[in-house]
Amino acid sequence: MIDDNGRSSPAYSEFSRVLDPAIYEALPDDWIIGITDVIDSTSAIEAGRYEDVNYAGATIIAALGNAWGSFDFPFVFRGDGAAFALPPHGHRIATSVMRQVSRFAQSDLNLKLRTGLVPIGDIRAAGRDVTIARYAASEQATYAMFAGGGVKWAEQQIKSGRFLVEQGTDKTKPDLSGLTCDWTPFPSRRGEILSLLAEPSENTHPEAFAKVARAVLAVFDTGSRRAHPLPEEIGISRDSKKYIDAKMWAEIASNSDFRKFDDGLRLTLDCTAEQIETVEALLIEARARGEINFGLHRQSHALMTCLVPSEQPNSHLHFLDGLGGGYTKAAQMLEAAERRETPTSGRG
Repeated sequence: MIDDNGRSSPAYSEFSRVLDPAIYEALPDDWIIGITDVIDSTSAIEAGRYEDVNYAGATIIAALGNAWGSFDFPFVFRGDGAAFALPPHGHRIATSVMRQVSRFAQSDLNLKLRTGLVPIGDIRAAGRDVTIARYAASEQATYAMFAGGGVKWAEQQIKSGRFLVEQGTDKTKPDLSGLTCDWTPFPSRRGEILSLLAEPSENTHPEAFAKVARAVLAVFDTGSRRAHPLPEEIGISRDSKKYIDAKMWAEIASNSDFRKFDDGLRLTLDCTAEQIETVEALLIEARARGEINFGLHRQSHALMTCLVPSEQPNSHLHFLDGLGGGYTKAAQMLEAAERRETPTSGRG
């Protein structure tokens, strides 16, 4: 049963459990889905502005949680943007906060942030769904997982110009308390940092996709620490006054979102070349069977953007992406495959 905060029960501590389509529960028709993304993030990334893009992508999560008074609502960080779900009485707050972060991105980061809100009723009328499950990355950090194809459909509609939230004239600054980029990038220790997106094709049964996803995870789970991109040793902080001991660093690593399900697999991993080649071959075969589309990108370092809620500092969250383009570059590869399949489709 979904409660008023979008919590499904229970939260699963083993990531492989969120690959099971049967555990997902539908959000109510009167809820809304919000989407943000940096317009032309590719150009910003090519200019070396990886951290700015990731920070802009995470602003809606920080600002909305601070305005809402709680981070206990479904959301997912997507590299150059984010997605979230709120009940109907959150529409006014979501609209206001989206306008604030859009203006902030433009004035403070020189980036354009596209924002939009889509009623779940409209998503279902189009033949998609929005279902969620919860993954407990640790005892302190729980992340929402999205399935049903509805979030992807919402993103497509917003990129085509529907459901947009325009910037408006209010100059109120977003409350970004707790959102930081305090850590220097993390080099790969096993070979390369892999950003991987894999999504089911239009007519793929959820269980068929889950079988492919399990095979992918099985390759990475055989490696050291399940290919976690953060090192066991304490990372290098840009804040010389910040004290982090080994226990605190272990909590940061445990609370990170390096694996998630967002209408498909979304992974940031530290892998060997052999692991990447094995998984890419597996995915190519699945794509040839018409089951999936995928995109991946290799780079030398991972990036981390942190969110430490002032009211719940123990529930600190850490969003991971690849330094060399990460999810944005992987999405380009995935979208190119989609366009070859169906010339009139894609994310825009």
